[in-house]
Amino acid sequence: MDGRDVKLLVAILLAAVVAGAAWYFRDQLLPQPEQAMTTPPEPAIVEAGAEEGPEHPIAPPEVAEPVRRNLVTLPPLDDSDGYFLLELADVFGADIETLLVKEALIDKFVATVDNLPRDHVAEKVRPVGRLAEPFRVVAADSDGPIYLSAENHRRYDLLISRIATADIDSIVDTYRRFYPLFQESYERLGYPDGYFNDRVVEVIDHLLATPQPDEPIRLVRPHVLYEFADPQLQALSSGQKLMLRVGSDHAVTVKRVLRDLRTQLARQ
Repeated sequence: MDGRDVKLLVAILLAAVVAGAAWYFRDQLLPQPEQAMTTPPEPAIVEAGAEEGPEHPIAPPEVAEPVRRNLVTLPPLDDSDGYFLLELADVFGADIETLLVKEALIDKFVATVDNLPRDHVAEKVRPVGRLAEPFRVVAADSDGPIYLSAENHRRYDLLISRIATADIDSIVDTYRRFYPLFQESYERLGYPDGYFNDRVVEVIDHLLATPQPDEPIRLVRPHVLYEFADPQLQALSSGQKLMLRVGSDHAVTVKRVLRDLRTQLARQ
């Protein structure tokens, strides 16, 4: 583990709200080979007479006419990075820009969201950089058990606080405004008949289902990188492992925000 996890949590939540998106970082507990951005799922079988189209359609944002006249038309997807960064800064604060890549930002958000329920998120699709602080463990001695240190949880304090205090309505309005670009990115990722918001809701549900074991969480180090000692925890997806690494207190906050987002993004 090397400290990219905190910023990927930003990507999870940003992608889940502003791209449906979230956070994921480099310090994988299990070494994984590089892989393609995503593998499209097998096409779903639609029963005869079943309603076609998205399960959770997204309506465009409701904007008062004077404000609408002042809005800049969305740029093409490949030219959207600067404009999208400005919008994120308005919602989350100007310093959010220092955490994010400056190229293919929407494409990387969309790819990260799509890959969170999988085993691995390839480094080349992550929309955030690395964290300066090192990953910390607790070990009584060289031969004793190893635990995930609570010191790691504190690295998330500022970012979790920023996410928790952001205005949900503003986030969702921004998401709706940029949704045509998210959908375009999702289609060219390999889902020409897919609907990105349906995937966002699915990923939110997946993250909400993350178990919360007792802390501290025991680790093992069979090779270079750490792994969860519990095989059931080690078998979790990359997104769910991240939810464990932020710590139980932060996980409660993140899940509360995700539930609020799901309420607005999913058709009831």
